[in-house]
Amino acid sequence: MQKKMRNNSYKLLLLLVLAVMVAVLSVISPYFFSWKNCLNILNQSAIQMILSIGMTFVICSAGIDLSIGALMAFSAVIMSFCLKAGAPSGLSILAGVAAAGVVGLFNGAIVARARVNSFIVTLSMMSILRGGTVLLTDGRPIYGFEASFTFWGSSTIFGVGMPVILALTLTAAAWILLERTRFGNYCLFLGSNEKALHRSGINTDKYKMLIFGLSGICAGMAGFIMTARLNSADPLAGSGYEMDAIAAVILGGTLMQGGKGSIGGTVLGCLILNVMKNGLTMLAISSNYQQLLTGLIVLVSVIISEKNRRKKEAAG
Repeated sequence: MQKKMRNNSYKLLLLLVLAVMVAVLSVISPYFFSWKNCLNILNQSAIQMILSIGMTFVICSAGIDLSIGALMAFSAVIMSFCLKAGAPSGLSILAGVAAAGVVGLFNGAIVARARVNSFIVTLSMMSILRGGTVLLTDGRPIYGFEASFTFWGSSTIFGVGMPVILALTLTAAAWILLERTRFGNYCLFLGSNEKALHRSGINTDKYKMLIFGLSGICAGMAGFIMTARLNSADPLAGSGYEMDAIAAVILGGTLMQGGKGSIGGTVLGCLILNVMKNGLTMLAISSNYQQLLTGLIVLVSVIISEKNRRKKEAAG
C-alpha cells in the first residue's frame, strides 16, 4: 500500500513539473499554448512514447536496449522496399514491424543464452543495423509512398493526429500488459530477483527474449509512424532516440536496476522532455542545449534512483 502511494506521489510530482513548465513557457511565448503547438508536441511525443514503452519493459527487467533507434531506420527501410516492390501497405507495415521484432528476439537470445550483457549486445547491434541499413540504401532516403500508407502519419480524427491515437492505444495495451498480466509480473521479477524466479520453475531465458522482442516491435512501430509521417524512409533516422527513450523511462520512475516500472510515469517523462524541447525551440535556443539538458536529466534521475535503492536496502 505504501509503495503504491509513493508511486502515485511521484507521478503527481511529475504532473506538477509538467504543469509548471507549461505555465512558464506560456508566459514567455504567447504561441506556446496554442492548439496547433499542443498538437505538434503530442505528435512529436508519439514516436518517443512508443519507443519508451518498449524500453520500460527492458529496463524494469534490469536490461538496456541501445539498438532501438537503429531498428527504427531498419524497419522503415524494410517497409519502403516492400512498398516500392508493389506490396500492399498492410503487408509492408507488417514486414517492417516483424523484422524489427525478430532482431529484438535475436538480441534477447544472445543476452539470455550467451549470458552477454545487454549493453554490449544492443550496442553492437546498433552498429550492425546502422551500417547494414546505409549499405542497403546507399545512404539515400527512400520517399514517395501511397496515400494508404501516409494516412497513418498525417491524417487526423477529430483534430487529433493518427500518430497520437496509435501511441495512446499502444500505451493502454502496455499498461495492461505490465500491471495486469503474468508477463508484466515476470518482467519486474527478472529485475528484482531473477534467481528466485528461475528457481520457481519459470523459463527466464524465454521471457528475456520476449521482452527484447517486444522492444523491437515497439521500435518497428515507431519507425512505421515516422516514415508515414515524413513520407520518407531515412537510413539515418532515429539517431539518438535511444537516449531520449532511456531519459523518459528513468525520469518516469522506472528503476535503472530493474524491479520497478511505470508506463504512466514513462508517458509523463516523454511529455516533460518534449515540452522542454519544444519550448527551447520556440525560444530559438540551440539544439545542443536540448541534448545537454536531456543528458543532465538522465544523470540526475539515475543518481536519485540509485540513492533511493540504497536507502531501501539499508532499511530492509
